[in-house]
Amino acid sequence: MAVGMQHGEVKQASSAWGKTMKMGPKQTTRGFSLIELLIVVAIILIIAAIAIPSLLRARIAANESSAASCLRTIKSTEYSYYSAYPAVGYATQLQDLGGASPCTPSPAGACLIDSSLAGAIAGTNGKNGFVFAATGINSGAATNGDFVAAAAPVTVFKTGIKSFCSTSDGILRSNPGVGGLPVTTAPGCIGYPVAQ
Repeated sequence: MAVGMQHGEVKQASSAWGKTMKMGPKQTTRGFSLIELLIVVAIILIIAAIAIPSLLRARIAANESSAASCLRTIKSTEYSYYSAYPAVGYATQLQDLGGASPCTPSPAGACLIDSSLAGAIAGTNGKNGFVFAATGINSGAATNGDFVAAAAPVTVFKTGIKSFCSTSDGILRSNPGVGGLPVTTAPGCIGYPVAQ
């Protein structure tokens, strides 16, 4: 018997991309080899490894920008609160600037900021990765003559890198690497460098 291929025996063409493979008398398949699939997966993983850190930095920058904007809102509403309730002075706490819907203005709920910001306090999930505080400071007078508005990332280096604060002087200050609870004292806030 002669050793060789006869018509009808298994014939295989090269398994290069897109070529037809003959498996038997009427069996043909097209596909990718395992090596080709592994190369594609490796390329996708390399692209993901490059893109994910950039995405995280962009998210942190967006969260910090939102926190600074929210602090500006809190500052301006503190001034409005002071004008509306001179017997109290500045709001004692952040929740005093907000109010439940439907909101009826009062010293305990002035309806000046939305409830999502007024409720973004320590112990909650916060707003855009930050928790906020607004503390009225009473230095022996009958009213709160100063305030500290502050924001801190919920998870440092994940939701934000900088903490922010401001007092009645209106200057926005930031301190990198401080997370957890927002600062609530004027000396603590004034110790932060002025934000750029």
